[in-house]
Amino acid sequence: MTCACSPHSVPGARCSVGRVIRRGNRRCAAGCVPGRSRVHRLRLYKGLGNDGARQSRSDRRLARSTTVGNQDMRIVIALASDALHRLGAKGGTQEDPLIVRSVAAQLARIAQGNDVVIVHSDGYRISSHADHHHEGRDSGAVSTELTHAEAAPTKMGTSLERELCDMLPSVRRCAALHTQVEVDRADPAFDAPNKAVGPMLTGERALAAAREKRWHLAHDGIAYRHVVPSPQPVRLLQEEPLRRLVEQGAVVVCTVGVMPVVTADDGGLHAVDAVVDEHDGAALVARTVQADLFVIATDKPGVFLDWGTANSKLLRHGHPSVLHELARTAGTMSAKLEAAAHFAERTGRRAAIGALSDVVRLVDGTAGTTISCERVDPRGFDGGAVAC
Repeated sequence: MTCACSPHSVPGARCSVGRVIRRGNRRCAAGCVPGRSRVHRLRLYKGLGNDGARQSRSDRRLARSTTVGNQDMRIVIALASDALHRLGAKGGTQEDPLIVRSVAAQLARIAQGNDVVIVHSDGYRISSHADHHHEGRDSGAVSTELTHAEAAPTKMGTSLERELCDMLPSVRRCAALHTQVEVDRADPAFDAPNKAVGPMLTGERALAAAREKRWHLAHDGIAYRHVVPSPQPVRLLQEEPLRRLVEQGAVVVCTVGVMPVVTADDGGLHAVDAVVDEHDGAALVARTVQADLFVIATDKPGVFLDWGTANSKLLRHGHPSVLHELARTAGTMSAKLEAAAHFAERTGRRAAIGALSDVVRLVDGTAGTTISCERVDPRGFDGGAVAC
């Protein structure tokens, strides 16, 4: 029985059992099952993706390289929105095929020999009018854009799943899963809304429209913002399907919805006017699948001591207590620090924060900031192992 890839296979491509088809030998193995179409194989051979865009030589080499880190680990990698936006072209779109392919190449290398869950938030749309908040602008046009944390449909999960499936061996399955988060309706955050969403508001008509909708408004020193509660997530509604996919060895691309639900008195689930922080949602995924390592891949090299000063220094290892202290003045990094610290405290396992471009080294522990209970020195250097 000859290979189902012949007689039209392209030399250099791989057949359905993963063997390379060499020039002059179009029959690679006996017992093959039908593989990809000839057009798909041709694209892979020429370094092209599914959409016809050319893969970089480094991406193809990275996807074929050896495994990384300690093998047989269960790793959850959170792709922070700020990193995706920073790397994206044409306004920072998360669906840029070149960016998706580059990220997928690194993730494919990590997935060799490890159980991997990739997490990203479905985000929420910020009005394109946010930059036009000055007085004198027709604020009536702005008011029509004041959609509260409107879910922004994204193709990120599908794109990553496709690219990962192209780069991983055929025996490794990929899956994309969208999850919803449940929160406790008694969470104190509901009494103190503090998460700003939507555009800046300065015009009287815009403020009147916001009051009519009974929004909570807060002034940030420049303009008013619509603020909503940001409660802690307590459960993934799709936790059982997620666990089963991971246990079966699938590489899962998991989208965490930022719009939470609560359990009502009648036992039903109801959406609430709130937003779950994407990093807290990713940490919940890591705890749900009992991850050995939780990685937050962002647009910064890691966590810095004395940030913004001449004495600024990368914190290579930190105890959770150190991160809690730094989070008080970390600005946009605060949520990441808290999420990583809470994961390490609650599980006793390792977390890491660093640049998306260094995600392979973050897993190895040779880049970024590693958070664990084994580091207790207040400046983040080696110390004795102490329980969190």
